[in-house]
Amino acid sequence: MKYQGKRVAVLGAGLSGTAAALLLRSEAAKVTVLDSAEEKTLLKSTIENLRARGVAVRCGPEAETDSSNYDFVVLSPGIDPLSPLATNFSSRKIETMGELELGWRSVDLPVIAITGTNGKTTTTELLAQMLNACGQRTIACGNIGKPLCEVAFEDRDLDVLTVEVSSFQLETIRTFRPSISVWLNFAPDHLDRYPSVAEYRAAKLRIFENQTADDVAVVNAGETLPKIAARAVTFSAYTDQADFRLEGGSIVYQNTPVLRMAETKLRGSHNIENLMATLAVGLARGLSFGEMLPPLCAYEPRPHRCEFVRELGAVIYVNDSKATNLAAVEKALLAQNKSVILIAGGKDKGFTFETLLPLVSGKVRTTILIGEMAERIARDWSAAVPCEIANSLADAVERAHAIAKPGEVVLFSPGTSSFDMFKSYADRGDQFRALVHALPK
Repeated sequence: MKYQGKRVAVLGAGLSGTAAALLLRSEAAKVTVLDSAEEKTLLKSTIENLRARGVAVRCGPEAETDSSNYDFVVLSPGIDPLSPLATNFSSRKIETMGELELGWRSVDLPVIAITGTNGKTTTTELLAQMLNACGQRTIACGNIGKPLCEVAFEDRDLDVLTVEVSSFQLETIRTFRPSISVWLNFAPDHLDRYPSVAEYRAAKLRIFENQTADDVAVVNAGETLPKIAARAVTFSAYTDQADFRLEGGSIVYQNTPVLRMAETKLRGSHNIENLMATLAVGLARGLSFGEMLPPLCAYEPRPHRCEFVRELGAVIYVNDSKATNLAAVEKALLAQNKSVILIAGGKDKGFTFETLLPLVSGKVRTTILIGEMAERIARDWSAAVPCEIANSLADAVERAHAIAKPGEVVLFSPGTSSFDMFKSYADRGDQFRALVHALPK
């Protein structure tokens, strides 16, 4: 028990913080969970469970000013390192590690780590489904599903871990070293957390930091990356200068067709690249294409990712609530071959929507805007496309229903996060779906 007797503060009482606290308690550490939120706003069952396991919990201003001495601090990915809660400890030079790093130090398994501004979740799920079907036991975890610390605490009988990793998690790694890393793509995002796009990119690039020549890096050939120590395998749906490329509707590996896209249930160039990355990882894990193709062809996309909701009056309604940045909206619009009524907007993450203007002006007949960003997006787009501002998602759906013409698509692709109006992108998408199904015939 390497943490026995250690005094540890865990910052954040969410899923990651709770998982870290319980893992440390299983190692007989003396654990305190600190959260800036008032206790009454946190999940009562979570707090009760922690205290029942011998974990102290402090909330609100008391947490931010805790002056106790700790051997080290564990930072949940949702806690900004520059927040008062975190700087209370960093200013005192108390060692800090992230939840991902703690989980990594507690598992004795090879890790496949997937990052990218878009496509992480789909690729992680594709990989987990494929590997399990091919007899390589794994679980999709990290930034989706269970935090890595929870998987370590459960001590499952697995062969490899398939871990989605975000920039927030990678910020605080030290020794985290995936045997296979995956870099899907990069686009501006999270400028409400990072002072610049360069700092956001630098955080994501840490996925390669501890890899050696014995490891593999699966990377998008269209990206400009620094020198990587791991052996690189490249993919791209847009260039022929890659190990995996697109030709005549098929994914080709070193000039040999391996997968016809028509045989899969995924559409769009972004999903072609997700499949390419998955095939590259499988190849690195010693699998044959014959083994990999059946589970990949059987994979069905999850909700909220260009999800068909309903056709009503010859108008198609599409739920793309997972689109939390501009690159995701771009991909959703490029996938449409009909005139679009676009519902967009949400939390202000610090970036402008102006870069999408050429695509929006060519694809979109009218935009209906919601959330904190509504007026800002209207300023960026109104010169080229009509913009309406709705006071709620329900209002937006009603407006779209009223103006949509037969043969058009109503696309809900917000382009930013949901936390100004909803619990999560899934909650936002669920509400959109319910509102669409409630529309009168």
